Amino acid sequence: MLRLGGLFALALSALLPWIGAASAQTWPTRPVTMVVGFAAGGGTDVLGRIIGRKLSEVLGQQVVIENVGGAGGMVGSARVAKSAPDGYTIVLGSRADAINQTLYKKPLYNLLEDLVPVVLIADQPTILITRNEFPADTLPAFIAHVKQNQATMQFASAGAGSTGHLDCALFNAAIGVKVTHVPYRGGGPAMQDIVGGRVDYICTLTGSAVPLVEGKTVKAIAVLTKDRAPMLPNVKGAWEQGFTDLEASTWFGFFVPKGTPDPVIKRLHDATVTAMEDQEVQKQMMAGGAMVIAPERRSTDYFKAYVPKEIEKNGAPIRAAGLTME
Repeated sequence: MLRLGGLFALALSALLPWIGAASAQTWPTRPVTMVVGFAAGGGTDVLGRIIGRKLSEVLGQQVVIENVGGAGGMVGSARVAKSAPDGYTIVLGSRADAINQTLYKKPLYNLLEDLVPVVLIADQPTILITRNEFPADTLPAFIAHVKQNQATMQFASAGAGSTGHLDCALFNAAIGVKVTHVPYRGGGPAMQDIVGGRVDYICTLTGSAVPLVEGKTVKAIAVLTKDRAPMLPNVKGAWEQGFTDLEASTWFGFFVPKGTPDPVIKRLHDATVTAMEDQEVQKQMMAGGAMVIAPERRSTDYFKAYVPKEIEKNGAPIRAAGLTME
């Protein structure tokens, strides 16, 4: 015969799934922390704040941005991977997360096992920009100048292992040059030194470049895509300037820790899609250099299938170029 304590334990174990489901259905009941793996002011941060403001309205709870920079976004994502799987700590992940799985010898987390993809949000093209005094205005002239002066030049990035670092490294390899890399703690500080003329060039997201290009405080050489970026229609694409060896853009999406309840994932997904469909959000994203993901690519299942493909797609050129980080 069961003691009273045993009966209570049995009753509690029977109730736990119901309690968990009920809790998930009412999520969120308090503020949600959105971790951004890069410093304030960079392209990822700009995007996070745009979607975060609207998401706060949709969820009825504040979405608090927390910038956790380091290791090309890996430190921030690792923090979320180790967080409680309750939906209250999410990460605005990106192509950098896929890159890190190959680039680093010992990644701080396994993207396929430790984090769950929720929804793709936006794409941002990569743009090659220089300090204003750089003695070239077109991509062919830029390439010729770098080849002649590579020993004395420097390129910046938002951090070692960031998408910009990888894209510039692959670009440099494609044109056959070796230029000194200067990593910063985020896109914002890197762009400040480009504006100040202290480094020569950077491969960065259009999100952090648009206001500087429009304000003529930097020089835009090329968008590293087949087509021109709609938010910078006057900047020629690399392909139309004769360089077809690299196509670079970065995707962004929400991830949550493994074990997060499905109802929470669905609620976050649906609320994010609602925020993405807001006309003002789309307008702000475009002004900030990002393009909202098309409806057919917004499902959680799509994102889950997309991530392993991205790890392999980005891993291949990293291995071919012999790039590695400790």
